[in-house]
Amino acid sequence: MVDRAENLTKVSMAVIMAAIIALSAQLSFKIGPVPYTMQNFAIMLSGFLLGPYYGAMAVIIYLGMIAVGLPFGAGGGGPGVLMGYTAGYLFGFVFSASLAGIFGRRFGDRPILLWISTFVAALPAYLLGFAVFYKFALGSAGLSEWAQSAVERFGIPAISFPFVIFAATVLIYIPQDMLVDHLLAVVVFRYVRELMRQRGVRI
Repeated sequence: MVDRAENLTKVSMAVIMAAIIALSAQLSFKIGPVPYTMQNFAIMLSGFLLGPYYGAMAVIIYLGMIAVGLPFGAGGGGPGVLMGYTAGYLFGFVFSASLAGIFGRRFGDRPILLWISTFVAALPAYLLGFAVFYKFALGSAGLSEWAQSAVERFGIPAISFPFVIFAATVLIYIPQDMLVDHLLAVVVFRYVRELMRQRGVRI
């Protein structure tokens, strides 16, 4: 009975975290096809709070919301969002949340290590995001031109076409992710965990 109650609590929290992920997608600064959002904050927090399995479940619930047409993605809703040039990030979030869950269990009492680990946790989203966008950019002058202008704006040398896409879809987002989203996720996680412990809620 205790395990069933704990599982029900985690499923309920997964639904809540899915809603928070959806909200974080709307907190965005659009610089082009790939906007800055607060999603990495919610993804890391989901993993930290819920662990690898239920953290990933929260993301899957969120993707399900998008699939049925709810406008919860940074680019809106509907199946097309899950098949578009930013889909790699969305599916990568599932693995990132799971990794965050593993690191949260291991480094939850060591905030500096937990924060450093978020870079590793974010890698699936970064790499899948780059790979999918790169595939679309190969056949789209518009996406290629945006990537070129993005790296020029940040003063990044255009070494090669793959590097330009990587820089435009990954490198320029890392500072905000690490210094804002991930750091905030660590702080909020430790606060929420302590609050839940005080109220006898096991996570």
